[in-house]
Amino acid sequence: MDNMQYHRNVSVLILMVLLEVHCSAGIYWLGLTVNGSSVGWNQTHHCKLLDGLAPDQLQLCRRNLELMHSIVHAAKLTKNACQNTLKDMRWNCSSIESAPHFTPDLAKGTRESAFAFALAAAVVSHSIAKACASGELPSCTCGPAPAEQAAPDFRWGGCGDNIRYGLQMGSAFSDAPMKNRRSGPQAFRLMHLHNNAVGRQVLVDAVETKCKCHGVSGSCSVKTCWKGLHDIGHIAEDLKTKYLSATKVIHRLVGTRRQLVPKELDVRPVREGELVYLVSSPDYCKTDPKHGSLGTQDRECNKTASGSDSCGLMCCGRGYNVYTEQVVERCHCKYHWCCYVTCKHCERTVERYVCK
Repeated sequence: MDNMQYHRNVSVLILMVLLEVHCSAGIYWLGLTVNGSSVGWNQTHHCKLLDGLAPDQLQLCRRNLELMHSIVHAAKLTKNACQNTLKDMRWNCSSIESAPHFTPDLAKGTRESAFAFALAAAVVSHSIAKACASGELPSCTCGPAPAEQAAPDFRWGGCGDNIRYGLQMGSAFSDAPMKNRRSGPQAFRLMHLHNNAVGRQVLVDAVETKCKCHGVSGSCSVKTCWKGLHDIGHIAEDLKTKYLSATKVIHRLVGTRRQLVPKELDVRPVREGELVYLVSSPDYCKTDPKHGSLGTQDRECNKTASGSDSCGLMCCGRGYNVYTEQVVERCHCKYHWCCYVTCKHCERTVERYVCK
């Protein structure tokens, strides 16, 4: 290889690395889980003490220090929800643990990064909305009373989640890096902004009416209701469904503007409620550091299942090993008046199935 070719290859490699770094900048803040809880977040210089905030988020942090505890909490919730929701999949979101230093599965425009961005955007708005209702934020209070008429059997009251404020501040924080041209090519920025919006729409769709009864002996003669959000697990499951049916898009000129359009069916625009991605994912069967695949070797599978956690799909046809182990658990429990429970300890043999 001549010297010119060598330098050309090095330049291409550096460009690829820079693109991957920029394209994951929007979720760097998930790295706040490392030691974000140890910071007081009561002085502006705290914003630059930790890795995790993109430059535009750094400015938001300085202007809204009171939000940072909610954002750190949201980072923890996002990681847990991602891993719990996808634990039965070949890609089980384990790579999110390395935040803010992401592996390629989250540093490229894959459907996995689409899910991670959408979930993070939903959770940060959820966390702020909940913090308002619990009185943790001096900048907001309970959500406003619903505009819809109360039914005859209840009245509006209580302290509803401040969804409006959560969406306002959550979108400002989540979208800030993607509105900066330095954070990557326009196609990737448009993709992440779209998926952030999908995550927040799932959050809005997760609003439900919650009620509390009042009256003598629980008669519920008076019922007070308010608007609240579903838990994070419910929202993550909705996004998982969208992740499994995500649409691959391309960045092309439509009229006078470049937009994202479906690659296979580019006669229609991208729908507001669908997750989109630009780069195809590996099958995650084998270890492939270049593409961020950890493989499924040594992953536990379900021998009797037919879904994504089945041994056939999880092990990619390689087969599995069977292990037996003894498990000790409480059994034959009895309640004694008043007021304790006694149990025996039983031992049973369980089989585990692990991918080869």
